Amino acid sequence: MRYAILTPTFSHFSGIDRLVEIQREKLVKQGHTVDIYTLKASIRAKGEIFELGIPENPFMERLYRLFMFLDFNKVKEYSDVLTKYDVIISHLYPMNILAYSAKKKNPKLKYIYHNAGVGITETYSFFEKIYLKLFNFFNNFTIRNCDSAISISKFLRDTLKRETGINSEVEYIDVDKKKFNKKVKGDKIRRKYHVKGPLLFYIGRISPHKGIHILIEAFKIVQNNYPKAKLIIAGKHTFPEYSRKVKKMANKDVIFAGFIPDKEVPYYYAGCDVYTTASLWEGFDMPIVEAYYTGKPSVAFDIGAHKEVLKKGILVKKIDSRDFANGILKVLK
Repeated sequence: MRYAILTPTFSHFSGIDRLVEIQREKLVKQGHTVDIYTLKASIRAKGEIFELGIPENPFMERLYRLFMFLDFNKVKEYSDVLTKYDVIISHLYPMNILAYSAKKKNPKLKYIYHNAGVGITETYSFFEKIYLKLFNFFNNFTIRNCDSAISISKFLRDTLKRETGINSEVEYIDVDKKKFNKKVKGDKIRRKYHVKGPLLFYIGRISPHKGIHILIEAFKIVQNNYPKAKLIIAGKHTFPEYSRKVKKMANKDVIFAGFIPDKEVPYYYAGCDVYTTASLWEGFDMPIVEAYYTGKPSVAFDIGAHKEVLKKGILVKKIDSRDFANGILKVLK
C-alpha cells in the first residue's frame, strides 16, 4: 500500500518527528511504500521527502502555520497529489489541512489522525495562549472527517474525546531498544564535561512550558547537598527571550549543550545519574522512556501522561521547585 505521512517539520528537534521516523521504518519493513510530506526537513531518510516550504522568519513562520489554509494554491496542489495514496497519516495541524482536503476529494482515501496533542500552559503569554487556542481549534476542525485516530497516551485520548467527541486508540511510542539499553556506557560524557559529582540531564526544546527555569532553581537547591553536581540541558532554543532568561539564571555548573546528534543521545542518558524534566505539559514524554531503558530514573511533575510513562523515579507536585529538588535528592540517595 502507498502511505503518506504528514508532519509540520521533519527534524530531530521535535518528538513528533522522531515518532514519524519510527513509524516510517515500521511501515517500510511491512512492505509498504512511504512518502513524507513536511513544511521543512533536516532529517534525511530513505524514500521520498517532499518539502512544501515555509517562511524563514520565525514570526512569519508561526503566522503561516496558523493560516496555511489561506495558501489556496499550495493546499490544492498537494491535496490533489495526496488523493493518489491509499492511506494518509497526519501528525498535526497545519498538515491536517491537506489530509482533510484530500479526504473530501477522495472519500475512499483512509485518513488517520495521529494525536500528540496541543499543550497550552500558564507559562505562555496572553498572545501565545490566543495563538495556541486558535491553533487547537483549527487542528480539531481539520480532523472532523478522519476515518480513525490514534493517541499516544490515555491522557491525550481523553482530551481528544472531550474536545471533539472522537474516539481514538492508544498506541504508546516504541523506543529503539538497540539504541537505548543498559549496556550503553556514559563515561565519555562525564569525562567531556569534567563531572566529579551527580549529573542531571534534560533534553528537549528550551521553551517556557518545558519549565527550564524551574529545573535550574531546583538544581541550585540540589547543589546545597551536592556542591559538585552538574546539570546538562540539551535542545533547541525556540524562544530567544526565554533562553536569555534561563541562561542568566544558570551558574557555571549548568551546561547548555545545544542540539545533540541523535546517535549521541543514549550516551548522555547513560552518563547521567537522573533524568530531570520540569515540563508543565506532556502528551507522552519520550525522553523519560528512553532514560528508563538506559537504566536511569527520572524526576518529573505529576502532569499530563507522566503517570503512564514514568516507571522508575519520582513524580512531584506541580509547580514547586523545592519539591522537585527533594525528589531529585531522594533519587540520588
